[in-house]
Amino acid sequence: MLVLGLETSCDETGVALYDSERGLLADALFSQIDLHRVFGGVVPELASRDHVKRMLPLIRQVLEEAGCVATEIDAIAYTAGPGLVGALLVGASCAQALAFAWDIPAIGVHHMEGHLLAPMLEENPPEFPFVALLVSGGHTQLVRVDGIGQYELLGESLDDAAGEAFDKTAKLIGLNYPGGPEIARLAEQGVPGRFVFPRPMTDRPGLEFSFSGLKTFALNTWQQCKNAGDDSEQTRCDLSLAFQQAVVETLTIKCKRALKQTGLKRLVIAGGVSANKALRASLEDMLGSIKGNVYYARPQFCTDNGAMIAYAGCQRLLAGQHQDLAISVQARWPMEQLPPL
Repeated sequence: MLVLGLETSCDETGVALYDSERGLLADALFSQIDLHRVFGGVVPELASRDHVKRMLPLIRQVLEEAGCVATEIDAIAYTAGPGLVGALLVGASCAQALAFAWDIPAIGVHHMEGHLLAPMLEENPPEFPFVALLVSGGHTQLVRVDGIGQYELLGESLDDAAGEAFDKTAKLIGLNYPGGPEIARLAEQGVPGRFVFPRPMTDRPGLEFSFSGLKTFALNTWQQCKNAGDDSEQTRCDLSLAFQQAVVETLTIKCKRALKQTGLKRLVIAGGVSANKALRASLEDMLGSIKGNVYYARPQFCTDNGAMIAYAGCQRLLAGQHQDLAISVQARWPMEQLPPL
């Protein structure tokens, strides 16, 4: 089955072609970072308009790269949520229009299920069951995964997601958007131990997260430094390192706790923050100590992309699932509501 995947949940337009027998044939991505940087964050209306502008050229590009024509496509998968409603509607409208014109089925895919299954695109994919850490700008969740659609939420953030905390903290100390990569870059030059941040909610049982307090701690520390006349680049580097260490160690502690609770030794990390090198190294060390394995997608498939949507949609289409031509998206959509295969 040849599936065209469309991703428009936020500020990146992703298109890909996935074949159930030959694997990923082509993918293309347009990022709107430069468009939104001047505003310090994503402007929903601008994101929607840019998706409209980019979608059809990217589809043509992917078809050309794959050496395919439209008549060869068997189905279309698109992101139906969660995400920005306007942005989601662009992808859903385009997918349903093409499905109607080409007389093929279409299916709406859960954005976070796409992220969760992205490591399946690699040469050494994880086997079920496993624990998944979904960590991005909008989500921080620990999920037990027994199969596609068989999800048990173990814990999630009570406030800011980890990626959101990265971006907001970066903005507070005067870094450019998007802040996560900027903090990771500066952290490489930071002096260990100059600042020590708390590890929120690690001193109590459970698998919930809370990252909003780290923002406040970072802001207060930065203000103290500025009041003392020290707002140097090195201070930003040291703050970035301390913040990143706090987030990474908190995530690692909770992942270890989740693995112990479930009795599993396979961990999947997915979502934009899973590209963070310090987080990968910390989780690899932790899994090594318990003789387990950690899996993640290549960096280009950690952020939003069409390949993960095409793959996830293909699995559900092969199981006989599809939707009618109604255009329906969900800004909020608990993953536990998805039907199992």
